[in-house]
Amino acid sequence: MKDGNRALTNGGSCRSSRFSSLLASGDRDYLLSPTGAQVKVSNLDGKVLGLYFSANWYPPCRNFNQILVRTYEKLQDNGSNFEVVYVSSDEDSDAFNEYRASMPWPAIPFSDLETKIALNRKFGIEGIPCLIILQPRESKDETATLNEGVEVVYRYGVDAFPFTKERLEQLKEEDREKEENQTLVTLLTNNYRDHLLAHPFPKQVPVVSLVGKTIGLYFSGKWCLPGMFTPKLISVYNKIKRMVEMKEDEDFEIVFVSSDRDEDSFHSYFGSMPWLALPFGDPMIRELAKHFDVQGIPCLIILAPNGKTITKQGRNLINLYRENAYPFTEARLEELIKEMGEEAKKLPTSVRHVGHRHELNLVSEGNGGGPFICCECDEQGSGWAYQCLECGFEVHPKCVKTINCNSPINER
Repeated sequence: MKDGNRALTNGGSCRSSRFSSLLASGDRDYLLSPTGAQVKVSNLDGKVLGLYFSANWYPPCRNFNQILVRTYEKLQDNGSNFEVVYVSSDEDSDAFNEYRASMPWPAIPFSDLETKIALNRKFGIEGIPCLIILQPRESKDETATLNEGVEVVYRYGVDAFPFTKERLEQLKEEDREKEENQTLVTLLTNNYRDHLLAHPFPKQVPVVSLVGKTIGLYFSGKWCLPGMFTPKLISVYNKIKRMVEMKEDEDFEIVFVSSDRDEDSFHSYFGSMPWLALPFGDPMIRELAKHFDVQGIPCLIILAPNGKTITKQGRNLINLYRENAYPFTEARLEELIKEMGEEAKKLPTSVRHVGHRHELNLVSEGNGGGPFICCECDEQGSGWAYQCLECGFEVHPKCVKTINCNSPINER
């Protein structure tokens, strides 16, 4: 592991610096390197600084930490003036030392609780991981603090440096241009491959044969324990295929974009799926994840027949509406919301649910409802729900098991 002393060499003076008031305390003017060596806070002068609020006990922090380490080391190799300082939320010093050993940058000592609390308050930290980017000098013409550092590193990596407003606007403009020009062929082919894998493996299907179809890009991996979503998606996929065949509608297809860690896992997982796939380890996989800003799996991106992005929330739409979500357009979603509203008019305003001690009230997004996870089926819900105003218990109307068996919303 590279040591933070590579970027912050000892020998810096004790002069007042841009970051001293933030990171030093009355009896401490140093930070700790991964090996425990002391490095002067003043050595941060002239650097773009990332204050990294994180903790060993929280899995999303450990996941992001790997990405930040790769980005940091690439920037160090490029000679960029970027530094990170770890601000710990660890529960004890052993956890702090273990986590810090995986980081190539310095940290505020675990014992300096006062400085850590002050930083959390100053930057309004409400959740971790959080990466606050500070520029070397304050500027009237540019925002000196970037609060969404985690999202930026996930999305752009080293390309985001030096994390200025101008650089991020440039990257966003490039994103807009790519999205406007994207087609199915540009997304799924490269100079060495113009096909996808199909069953029976290793059958090949030309990418051009999918042009004109609604496409779902399914980012997943056998290791990520996707629970019941993959079986649910298979069921929905088969129903949509039958539906479009009966209506002689435009076709629907899904392409598996694998995050599997080895080829055997890929073949095992893909073998359970009825759709197509990019080859294991294909370089387009990382490019697609970056292009669509995929930060977690499973994730389902829906593409229109012309190759443009319809929605990045395909997984949520499948959970909410199943096959009825097809073709996933805004017009279709408006129809579904309207249908839900009409159905809700037939429902009682309150019910008693088996196994819950409080009365449940019918709510919508306009009167206290909103996105939720159904406490009965563990699937996402939206729009109308039965909600307990005392404890927050929420269920889909279809999942209510009423005490009165004559209720019109009995389990079905």
